[in-house]
Amino acid sequence: MAKANQKIAMNPSDNIAYDKLVLSQENVRRVKDGVTIEQLAEDIGRRKLLQSLNVRPVLDGNGEETGTFEVPAGGRRYLALGILVKQKRLAKNEPIPCIVNRSATTSAEEDSLAENVHRENLHPLDQFRAFRALSDQGLDVEEIAARFFVSAATVKQRLKLALVSPKLLELYEQDEIRLEQIMAFSVSDDHGRQEQVWERISNNSNMQEPYYIRRLLTETTVRADDRRAVYVGAEAYEAAGGVVLRDLFEQDSGGWFQDAALLEQLVFDKLKLDAETVRADGWKWVEAAISFPYGHTSGMRRVYAEPEELNAEEIARYDAVKAEYDALDAKYAEMEEADQEIEDKLDQLGAELDGFSDRRHVYDPTQKTIAGAFVTLGANGQMQIEAGFVRPEDEPRVETDDDDEEGDSEDRDASQSEVDSGNGVVVNGRSVNGTSDGAEEPEDEGIKPLPDRLVFDLTAQKTLALRNALASDVDIAFVAVLHALVLQVFFRFAKDSCLEISMTSNSFGQVQDLAETPWAKEIAERHEAWDRDMPDSDNLWDFLLGLDEANRKALFAHCASLALNAVVEPWNRRPGALAHADAVADTLGFDMVTAGWEPTVENYLGRVTKARIVEAVREARGEDSAQLIDHMKKDLMAREAARLLEGSNWLAEPLRLDVDDAVADAGETVTDDEPDDADRDGDAELPAFLVDDADPSSDESTIGTGDEADHLQAAE
Repeated sequence: MAKANQKIAMNPSDNIAYDKLVLSQENVRRVKDGVTIEQLAEDIGRRKLLQSLNVRPVLDGNGEETGTFEVPAGGRRYLALGILVKQKRLAKNEPIPCIVNRSATTSAEEDSLAENVHRENLHPLDQFRAFRALSDQGLDVEEIAARFFVSAATVKQRLKLALVSPKLLELYEQDEIRLEQIMAFSVSDDHGRQEQVWERISNNSNMQEPYYIRRLLTETTVRADDRRAVYVGAEAYEAAGGVVLRDLFEQDSGGWFQDAALLEQLVFDKLKLDAETVRADGWKWVEAAISFPYGHTSGMRRVYAEPEELNAEEIARYDAVKAEYDALDAKYAEMEEADQEIEDKLDQLGAELDGFSDRRHVYDPTQKTIAGAFVTLGANGQMQIEAGFVRPEDEPRVETDDDDEEGDSEDRDASQSEVDSGNGVVVNGRSVNGTSDGAEEPEDEGIKPLPDRLVFDLTAQKTLALRNALASDVDIAFVAVLHALVLQVFFRFAKDSCLEISMTSNSFGQVQDLAETPWAKEIAERHEAWDRDMPDSDNLWDFLLGLDEANRKALFAHCASLALNAVVEPWNRRPGALAHADAVADTLGFDMVTAGWEPTVENYLGRVTKARIVEAVREARGEDSAQLIDHMKKDLMAREAARLLEGSNWLAEPLRLDVDDAVADAGETVTDDEPDDADRDGDAELPAFLVDDADPSSDESTIGTGDEADHLQAAE
């Protein structure tokens, strides 16, 4: 007869007074982790015990129960109850629900260990959904955070994760998507777009990195730190119905403006209003745009604001303060010992004098009637106003004698006038080789103007003589050339130089964002500084003669530099000029590396083929580094290449000098310093997903940043 299996009998439960319980020394938990005892006490105080204590009776020397029980499993709950007793929120003899274990087959240590080892922490997805359920029940973020002893930011993060596409959350539950990837997908609330991105990257592990997921989800958006977004502002954009995407897990610099078209329209509308405000200040015209091409002011004269003039009272005060300052300064200079009182007084007077100098600058109202302004956005998103530009057609017209006599020549009777043909004088249609055919020409009253041909002959002689004299004086010749250059650079349409020197300065306005380069900004600042000091063209010669040698040379170098052109254009073959540009660079000791150029996705890598990208990395970092990226999609390849090339001193071919090309042909990279052995071996620092032996166990399921523990745990 078969023996029936013995049924399992559960340990009995009992309510035991708290003062009859003691903490067992066999409890295996020694290290504090998760929710603190104090936090657990607060939770028990609000919702009471959710789990009984596991206790064993304390025996005396004869093996009899003493009525006291030790707690080998549930020690943290026991200690939390003790805090409530100390706070007098719980009576000492309050009955505590307990499971009483009197079995001798297991020890107290084993009970304690089993309770902790067999317990499975809550899956993060379950916690996301639970927080979502609490939110749906009406609890706000702050209340949820208070109840579960986490920060409000953590609650927001977990609520955000719960809003990711259910299809992706199901894949996360099945361990087919990592938590870091779910965090990246939470940037967008568009489930369709999330699923579309996953479909695109699911078959390529190299494209599944969180940063790349974020990039795909935001590729049609505008970053919040973009100048357009800063100019409009998130508040105005959202008020117009726009949505700002936020990343709660990474630094996102304000997020992304999802509707780029709406943002552009808001920018144009605001620029239009700002332009009208600027024009109301009295300018003849105002042009507004997000950005203007480099050299957009070419061909225009510029006028500048001047400090407001002092009135009679201010002039009198200035003279008095200046006289007092000079007298006190002279007196102090003769003193042998320092006097703090006099020094303070000098500082006070000096500050008052500085106030007279630092006056508000204003434009001449008459200049505003012919000049205009450009309104645009700076890189920081603030409105920038470039004012005081006069278009050629708005320049005041200068009346000349030629204008008054313009119609006179049309009324002359050719049959009665003498025409200088170069071969003689034509009289009544007959050429007499400049003679009067024996008859004397009647004298008119007064002296007639000299014939044009004679004036030409005489001034030709003067020109040659003056050329000869100028050639003997290098300094004046330098000033004469400088005068011609300055007229063309700063006055454009002035024709006041006797030197027939023509200068061309290409603005390269078709190059995107050229004005934002450090070189363009430095040139513009230098040009404006000189432009402010320029007199009118009539007084330019005396101005140049009055400059000291150093300033004269600096101005000459500035003007000459604007004529340099080393641009390669397919329709304009000029190898000699390009070779000369390299020679000038070599003489200057110039190269684009020291000038600060580095290959980026925007300026090179994103605009060439994959083969070119790989070749650049091969030249700079070696074959091993090139092989690390040669299998990637182009956009990811360009980003990684930019990181690998950083600090390598690699230059694109058009930026190399002739000597650079010679070295490159020999298979070497032109750098100021040779790459170290690690770079040659391709051991450049690589992202984790490019390292073959990366430890997959290093991917921890973490959420957020900050001081709180990132691991998701149950309350116990």
